[in-house]
Parts: sequence; C-alpha cells; structure tokens
Amino acid sequence: MAKPAPDHFLHVKAHLPHVEPGQAIGLLGGSFNPPHAAHRMISETALKRLNLDKVWWIVTPGNPLKRRSELAPIGERLMACRALANNRRIEVTDFETDLPSAYTYSTLAFLRSRSPLVRFVWIMGADNLAEMEKWYRWREIFGLFPIAVIDRPGWRLKALASKPARAYAGRRLPEADAKLLAHTPPPTWTFLTGPLSPVSSTALRAKAKRRNEVVTKKAQPLAELPWRRQKNEAPRAAEPQHSQEAAPVTETAPSQGS
Repeated sequence: MAKPAPDHFLHVKAHLPHVEPGQAIGLLGGSFNPPHAAHRMISETALKRLNLDKVWWIVTPGNPLKRRSELAPIGERLMACRALANNRRIEVTDFETDLPSAYTYSTLAFLRSRSPLVRFVWIMGADNLAEMEKWYRWREIFGLFPIAVIDRPGWRLKALASKPARAYAGRRLPEADAKLLAHTPPPTWTFLTGPLSPVSSTALRAKAKRRNEVVTKKAQPLAELPWRRQKNEAPRAAEPQHSQEAAPVTETAPSQGS
C-alpha cells in the first residue's frame, strides 16, 4: 500500500468538521446534483450497519464523468444537501473546494494525513463500484481506507463482477461482520444489501427538464454561504474546477510497500 506524503498537504487550509480520535466516520462523496432520498438512505444504512459515529457528505466541485453543463453551482448543491440530510449524524462538507485536487484518491490521502487517528470508511453505491476501474489510482483507494459498497437497483451483479471487486475478492468482509469494517485494516471491503431506492440524480435532472424546471446559475457564491461567512474568509474569485476521477495519464501499479 502506498502511503500519501504528508508534506503534500502541509499548506492546505481546508476546514474539516469536528472529529475525535478513534471515531468511525463514513465518507460519501459525489456531485449531489441534486441530492436525493437514496443519498440519505445509503447514509442511514451505513450509520446503522457499520456502527459509525457520523457520515460526511463530501460535495465535489466537479466530476469529469458527468457533463458540466448540467452541474448546478456548488453553493446550491450544498444548501440542498443540508436541507435534505436533516440528521445530526450526517455532516455536509465543502472542504474539497479547498484542496489542490478533487480526485477521490487525493481527498482520502489528505484525510488520512490530516486525521490519522480517525477510523474513516469510504462509502459508495454499487453503481460506482461497477465503474471504479475508470477512477484515478483506484487500487490505492482500496489501500487507504476500508470500503463499504451499498447495493443499488440493477447494479449488484455488475458491481460484483467488476475488475475492482475481482481484484480484492479475497479481502471482502462478510456482510454479517460489517460492524467490524471500520476496525479492519485496508484493503478490505464489504457489500451491504437492504432497502433499495430507484431514485438517481440523473433521473431527477431529466424529470426537471421535462417540466422545464431550469436550475438557476445565479447561485449564492460559495464564500458567502452562512457557514463560510462565519469563518471570516474572503470571497473566492472563482470556484476551482478540479477533476474527480478520470486520470490524465496512464495509471501505474501502486506500491506494495508501506
């Protein structure tokens, strides 16, 4: 497993939610464009089945696997997430906008560097696992934190037959032992089944288009959102436009040393 170099993040001033050493924190990243009931269902399933203290929603500035023309401003998505979550154990975060890169690997490496005593678990839907081999340094993501995959309608077989699932088949934790996941060294993962929601952000956007519900692009600037203003930060000139997954160069095999 390749360890992230701490000096990469020495000068990063990202504001993380409060967390105590030893806590188990689930991480659910994505565009949340828009957030919907399935996001909350996945989070509540993870909280219960994995025995987590909290789940953080990591709202990304952008994702190259999705068309930017359909991406609502991040300020709007953050506000919508906070309204939908409505759960004191679900924390909506915007810290990824402060990072030099929004690749999932880079975000998770930053969190391990910044909070090495916290037991983080990466949470994803089965649809994401099915396409994870397209992600930047996906093998090393498995080496950073344990991973919980939540079943999604129509994706179970594709997810379990995916290259990442086959590559780490021997490290799959039985679903009955899911509560041990946060305390099991990576690479390890589990697949959780349960109530399924057919809702997706793509379907919601398509429905909005059919109803001619155009999402405004004149959103409140990110730096002017209430929780940002409290930090006395100067408004940003422009929001960073980072890539989320696709690598600009050919991926090399991760180091197997510590």
